[in-house]
Amino acid sequence: MANRITQLLTYWSEDRDKHLWVLATIIQTDGSSYRKAGAMMLINDMGQYFGLLSGGCLESDIMRQARRCWDNLQNRIIEYDMREEEDLAWQLGIGCGGMVKILLQPVHADNDYLKLDEMSRYLELRQKVEYQQQIDEGMPNNKVLPVSDVLHNPSAKIQSNAGVDIFVQQLSPAPLLVVFGAGVDAKPVVSIAAELGWQVLLVDPRVGYAKVEFFSKASEIIRQSLDELCDATWLSQIDAALILTHNIKLDAAALALVQNSSAKYVGLLGPIHRTDRVLDIAKLSRDNLTKPLANPVGFRLGGELPESIALSMISEAHAVLEKADGLSISGVLKQ
Repeated sequence: MANRITQLLTYWSEDRDKHLWVLATIIQTDGSSYRKAGAMMLINDMGQYFGLLSGGCLESDIMRQARRCWDNLQNRIIEYDMREEEDLAWQLGIGCGGMVKILLQPVHADNDYLKLDEMSRYLELRQKVEYQQQIDEGMPNNKVLPVSDVLHNPSAKIQSNAGVDIFVQQLSPAPLLVVFGAGVDAKPVVSIAAELGWQVLLVDPRVGYAKVEFFSKASEIIRQSLDELCDATWLSQIDAALILTHNIKLDAAALALVQNSSAKYVGLLGPIHRTDRVLDIAKLSRDNLTKPLANPVGFRLGGELPESIALSMISEAHAVLEKADGLSISGVLKQ
C-alpha cells in the first residue's frame, strides 16, 4: 500500500479521466489516531483506494461516504469520534480512542483536479509546496503555492482567512537516496527505500553490477565513472547517501563526491579501521568532512542477513531525515 503523496499522485494521474475520484484528507484529530492531520487518500468509483487514513478500520465507510461527493460535486466533511460510544466508530469496533475529521473532495476537470496536477509538477521538480483546502461543504477551492524552508511553517493546521477556514499543509517531494554500489546486498536497500516511497538513484560504474532485473525498484541506474559525476544535477537534490561498493577506491571516490552534495545523511558501510583507509585515499579526514559521516553505519537492530543490515541503514537515514531520535517509543529497549 503506497501512502506518500507522490505515490498517490502517480496512481491517480494515470487514470484521472477514466474514473470518478475523491480526495480524502484528515484535517483535524484529537487524542489517539492512526494518521495525523494532513494524511491523504485517493478513492475511485471502481472501489479502489490509495493511501490509508486509519489502520484499515475506517476505509470502507470513508469510501461509502465519498460516493455522495459524486452526486453534487461538492465537498463533504465527516467525523469519526472513537471517544463516544454512540459514534459509528464504536460500532465498527475501532478502539483508538480519538477523533478524526476528514474532508472529502471530488476530483475532476471542472474543479481543475483540485490543483493535484499542478502539485504533482512541483513535486516532480523537487519543489516543496503549500496546499490549501477550503473547509466547507460547497464547491472545492484549493490552491497550490511553492514555498521555501525559510519562509514556511511546515505544521499542518486550520487557518482562518476572512472568516473562511482553510486547511494548510506543506508537502515535500519524496526523499531522494543515492546508493553507491550495486552488489547483491544493495538489493534489499533499494527495495526497502522504494517501499517507503523514496526515490533511489543507484550508482555503480562496474561491468556486471547494477543489473536491471535485480534493481527494478530503483528510480534510475547510473553506470558512469564517479569522476564524471561532479557536476551531476542530482548532487544538489539528494537527501541521503549510502556507500557500500565494497571497494575502497570506489568508496573513497563516492565519499569525496557527496561532500559537495545536499545530503543530510551519509552512511559508509564497513568498520572504522577500513574507513581510515577510505579517508586517506579520498584525502579527507573526519575533521574536514562537510557532511556528518555515519560509520559504522546503521542502528543496532541485531541480525546478520543483508536484509537486516539494509533495514538498519535505512532506519538510521530515516530517523535523520525525519529529525527523530530513533529511541524505543515504549521504552521496552533500555538505552
